[in-house]
Amino acid sequence: MIVLIISIIISFFTTFIITPFLIRFLYFAGIVSFDLNKKGKPKLPASGGICVASGILAGILVYVGLQTFIYGYLDISLSLLAVVSSILIVTFTGLLDDLNVKSKAVPTKDGMNIKIGFPQWLKPLMTLPAAVPLMVISAGDTTMYLPFIGNINFGILYPLLLIPIGVVGVSNMVNMLGGFNGLEAGMGLVYTFGLGLYAFINNIQISAIIFFSAFASLLAFLKYNWYPARILPGDSLTYLLGSAVVAGIIIGNMEKAGIIVMIPFLIQGALKFYSHIKLGAYASDLGVLQRDGTIKSRYGKKIYSWTHLVMNMGKLNERQIALILIFVQVLFCTIPFLGIV
Repeated sequence: MIVLIISIIISFFTTFIITPFLIRFLYFAGIVSFDLNKKGKPKLPASGGICVASGILAGILVYVGLQTFIYGYLDISLSLLAVVSSILIVTFTGLLDDLNVKSKAVPTKDGMNIKIGFPQWLKPLMTLPAAVPLMVISAGDTTMYLPFIGNINFGILYPLLLIPIGVVGVSNMVNMLGGFNGLEAGMGLVYTFGLGLYAFINNIQISAIIFFSAFASLLAFLKYNWYPARILPGDSLTYLLGSAVVAGIIIGNMEKAGIIVMIPFLIQGALKFYSHIKLGAYASDLGVLQRDGTIKSRYGKKIYSWTHLVMNMGKLNERQIALILIFVQVLFCTIPFLGIV
């Protein structure tokens, strides 16, 4: 217990201390993006995932060190080092995408960006290598419970097929919802805490350290990312959160709880694919900034994203939109504690 607490504290203060320095570094390095929900579309440092990744990695590595040298728990260390490798790979991938955004992002008259990042078809392939460390150690239990079917042992298909699908799918689903100050980090704060608490209650300590380290890092990052943001999360954060979540779920055999908690992103993915069918391209989560500071959906009453649904609820500003969606995530995070899972 004391080791877990120490690691969580390390995660928080690492991100809290390092973020102001990275804000300056990213800005002067030209790794910036437009904050499109503000008047004048100011440029802000992007790729805030580096800040959060630093905290998560610091917390996990301290945990590994203490467990190894004090208690001699080598099996836990192997699994967590695989998670560290996965997080590093996917954060690097997100950083590459953020760098590509920096070189291509161009604001248009309607407040949109054109040619943002890598093509959508390429992003799943870029996150695929993050599954390799989890595949190598055969993380998780090959037997899974499927609704209406029961327990199925997938055998070798679990590490070779299901783990890659999980890593790629969750990483890219989390990347599909964002664009408002504090939204990505705020929702991440909720689901990492919810899954961490679920793991802790069920004595799944290895998953608890992953989720609570992410929670502590996000809590520190939100000081700088909440409205009005001083740094934007970038794809490096969304990919990172997706990989951390799926790693914790797989290693802790928490698939049922994980699926329930991540339902908002499953819905978001379905809406985005629907938008591609209807519009010929993926709809933007962003709206149109009004003179009074509220944000109006650019698609009228049509719903292609959670953000469109919220924007159609009334005259809401950026902070209110983010808070409503964070509350939606809270609702889904309570379900696993109701005895359903």
